[in-house]
Amino acid sequence: MEEKDYTGTVPEKFDGGNINAERVAELHNIAAAKALFIAARKRLLDVNNWKEISKQPIAEFSLTDSNGNEVSGPVQEGMYFRIDIPGPGTKTGNGFDWVLVEKISEYQLEDIESIGIRVRPASNPKNMDQEIAHFYSPQTTSTFTITRENTKVTAAVYDRNTKANTDDLGFLDKLRNMLTGAVGILAFSKIQWESLTDGLIKDNNC
Repeated sequence: MEEKDYTGTVPEKFDGGNINAERVAELHNIAAAKALFIAARKRLLDVNNWKEISKQPIAEFSLTDSNGNEVSGPVQEGMYFRIDIPGPGTKTGNGFDWVLVEKISEYQLEDIESIGIRVRPASNPKNMDQEIAHFYSPQTTSTFTITRENTKVTAAVYDRNTKANTDDLGFLDKLRNMLTGAVGILAFSKIQWESLTDGLIKDNNC
């Protein structure tokens, strides 16, 4: 599928795998499409409610500040996602997986508008340990986008350069990441992201 990357937030593939998830809504007129884009953009920025809007949620996402403390409101660059997935977490992440919000960008023309949020596996901001607290390696990124092209609105997630994180970890954390990373590449991320994109552009009464 062709990426919706008007914002320039999706990096190029150089190693590992790719995972794409897209959902498209075709609206009957421009006004309806603009209204859906506004609603979907708001849902995208409201990370703490991703579990509620997903049709088949697997993970729970919590937005935190740079110290790992939970925060409300729309996501901003420099914040973190604390991710709770089924099964055991890592000691490094205090039972969670962590990603850093490294870029948020928007693009707008008369017939096209888009927003992109890119995150990357990160260390646990609640401790001084610099080891990556995620089952994917730090070269992996996830980019979440909402795009309106005339009367079409697309919600998408693009994982790029996906590889399991096995560097500089204890045996149990390395084993967990190898297993979870393999499942993530094959199934977990695809199912989670398809569920999220469904929820982002669900019908609304705008």
